[in-house]
Amino acid sequence: MSLKFSVGDLTIHRIIEQETTFMPALEMLPELTGALLAENKPWMQKAGAIDDSDVLILCFQSYIVETPHHTILVDSCIGNDKPRPLRPKWNMKTDDSYMRALAAAGFSLNDIDFVMCTHLHVDHVGWNTRLEGGRWVPTFPNARYLFGKHEFDYWTEQNGKAPVPPFVDSVLPVVEANKAEIVRNDYAIGDHVRILPTPGHTPGHIAFTFGRGKDDAVMSGDLMHTPLQTYYPELSAKFDIDPAQAATTRRSFLERYCDTDTLCCTAHFPSPSAGKIRRRGNGFSCEAVAAG
Repeated sequence: MSLKFSVGDLTIHRIIEQETTFMPALEMLPELTGALLAENKPWMQKAGAIDDSDVLILCFQSYIVETPHHTILVDSCIGNDKPRPLRPKWNMKTDDSYMRALAAAGFSLNDIDFVMCTHLHVDHVGWNTRLEGGRWVPTFPNARYLFGKHEFDYWTEQNGKAPVPPFVDSVLPVVEANKAEIVRNDYAIGDHVRILPTPGHTPGHIAFTFGRGKDDAVMSGDLMHTPLQTYYPELSAKFDIDPAQAATTRRSFLERYCDTDTLCCTAHFPSPSAGKIRRRGNGFSCEAVAAG
């Protein structure tokens, strides 16, 4: 399976850390009914999005985007050596799957110019840092790390009330190392990288659009987790801080890119994870695009 896409003057690589069962569909999507799930299960199984026991299959991955000027990593996944007791598959992980995937795509840690986070949840910031001599240090030594200001301010406030482990071990050490830039939504990198506000999953959730003069590709982050949410945008995940806003954002995003040539690179859809948004009745679908 190829993990590389070419669109416009961009080359996009998927860096997969895990692709695995995650949570029962009826638990993850509280508004989903058993009848609706049964109706959609055949195509979801064919797409590799659900198993025989109705557990959703999710991919946990980063994207590396090569523009003519920069090498940019979007969402740094789960990470190693981090205490995540609520997620056994993530807790104190020590495998080399992520580093092997980076190497297989042809990248070293020194090659990354920017690390950009759609939001600051645990599975999107993990490889921001790595353990070295008992300290958390930035994983990508030459990179500037971009955090959306609204998102950063929200988690700063939450962490002030009670420690938020991924913020403490995967975000603050980057700030303390003077590698972070806290950016507003009008921030851009050259003529190829822009921010698209997509609130709901978290208050400051953002998507990233890539391309000169038009959106050749968009990294959607967690505004949707499973292909079922393209068919039924009103289905919000249990992790969405504002489910109603997330549903509105999701439909707006899908309308924006419906029937365009923009490659939508999702954070968690099963492989191949990227596709073109197309209309389907009152909803949409993400039609898979072959990598290569």
